[in-house]
Amino acid sequence: MNKQRLTLTVVAALAAVTLAACGDQPQEISGSGVKMDAAPYTGVGKSQYAEAGWKAGDRTSWESQLKARAQYGQNEYSRTTAPKQ
Repeated sequence: MNKQRLTLTVVAALAAVTLAACGDQPQEISGSGVKMDAAPYTGVGKSQYAEAGWKAGDRTSWESQLKARAQYGQNEYSRTTAPKQ
């Protein structure tokens, strides 16, 4: 009788664990993505983190600043390789 009870307990535990996975709810953000109020190049007003000489709202200087930062400041390959002499 104990062997039957143990088997029944194990089967019930496995069924509970298996069915617990079915209750997982999808974790999605409602809506259709990020919504911005203003274009990113409009700036944040006066900030100590803004590049000197950059004017808020100047899209071309903002894009060139991003290109320069990607090429020189955030490109690990160009920063770590020493020039050959």
